[in-house]
Amino acid sequence: MDYGQDFSPLSLPDFAILDALSEGVFTVDTRMRITAINLAACKLIGISRQQVIGRPCSQVFHANNCGHNCSLQASLKQGLMIRDQRAQLESQDGERIPISINTNALRDATGRITGAVESFRDLRLEDALRRVKHPSQGIGDIIAHSDAMRGIIDQLPTIAASQVTVLIQGESGTGKEVIARALHDCSGRRRKPFIALNCGALPDSLLESELFGYVAGAFTDARKDKPGRFALAEGGTLFLDEIGDVSPAMQVRLLRVLQERCYEPLGSVTSLNCDVRIIAASNRHLPSEVAEGRFRRDLYYRLAVIPIHLPPLRQRGDDILRLAEHFLENLAKADGVAVPELDSEVQERLLAWQWPGNVRELANAIERAWVLGHGHIHVQHLPGSGLTNTYYRKQQADLSPPPRSPTPALAPKAAQQQLESEQIMQALADHNWNRSAAASALGMHKTTLHRKLRLLGLKPPRRGSHQSTQTKE
Repeated sequence: MDYGQDFSPLSLPDFAILDALSEGVFTVDTRMRITAINLAACKLIGISRQQVIGRPCSQVFHANNCGHNCSLQASLKQGLMIRDQRAQLESQDGERIPISINTNALRDATGRITGAVESFRDLRLEDALRRVKHPSQGIGDIIAHSDAMRGIIDQLPTIAASQVTVLIQGESGTGKEVIARALHDCSGRRRKPFIALNCGALPDSLLESELFGYVAGAFTDARKDKPGRFALAEGGTLFLDEIGDVSPAMQVRLLRVLQERCYEPLGSVTSLNCDVRIIAASNRHLPSEVAEGRFRRDLYYRLAVIPIHLPPLRQRGDDILRLAEHFLENLAKADGVAVPELDSEVQERLLAWQWPGNVRELANAIERAWVLGHGHIHVQHLPGSGLTNTYYRKQQADLSPPPRSPTPALAPKAAQQQLESEQIMQALADHNWNRSAAASALGMHKTTLHRKLRLLGLKPPRRGSHQSTQTKE
């Protein structure tokens, strides 16, 4: 390409530096001709570097801020540094991509403006995470400031760009379906369906027909053909939640679909090809299930091509208060009132609680406290305070020494035991003293819970003393 005598593209070493950046970057000269562009920018708009160098910026980048609102031109003409300007960029295939733009002027040794540079960041993932909600989850947007979650979020664009199966593991309430939806929304399948199915909620006979569909006459009430979830998700993503709960027979059928990419509806001898990306999830530790013979090893490895482990909320200390504030903002907005601040005592309680129900429990706790506090959050309405249900108020009178003010501070071991007692009592109260369910919520074995009850001297309530007023998570 003939650039003209006054055009100077960057040298190869300069390109190498730009190509090491994950954000899109390009530079222009004083006539707005592109002098350099990195691979990330080329990939986003779907064009090669050779097609771009020397061309006017407006011929390559088609965004809604071109023309009078062009931030790059403002930097070039006025020497301004502009940060975090949102825009919509149109790719070569016509897709409109949300981006965040930073621009600045380039100067020579004398301070004279010689061009400008723009960096831009793809916002599709952030937008997907912001809008991904599901009514049954009640956990809202992903807030990821902790190192544990940031590491996962940073990998999502790369994972979304692939076609391999993903296995998401984590405790209940950690947001597995939110991550699955975000992966779909950021993938090349985002214009196709996202179909979710809770495998643990259905018996085998019903799960089979839900997954694979059936033809008319397959069974007594099958009067007409019905497509299954694989057919409904064609071209898109099928999210199989609680995959660890499926029977050995169903594991065999799923393994065949993953291996051969085809299946037969119930009552049919004709195989149907399927183009579906599978994302599976489980709150069980599947490697342990494999080791104990309850889950097929070959299916596990087919599903866990890319494993993602979501940390429990108790390991995301940096996120707890931000999540609480986020839920509080939503409640205040819904009621049309100002957002109250969380006082220090409330913050301490939120950080001290172990949140066995994870983000879902936190959302419910904030909403409950909001209702009981008439639009304010008081520590006595939060889990672990001893005042969240009638029974625990009685138990606290037995467990705690009277008047708090004259008593000395508890020793660290005693304070830890008291907090542990509160957490156990809260879990038991929330599950109507079903010890198996409470042990599962606390992340411990049932025998461990029995032992702790004996050591801590905790006893069940008298019949009828708390069922009517108990709050459940």
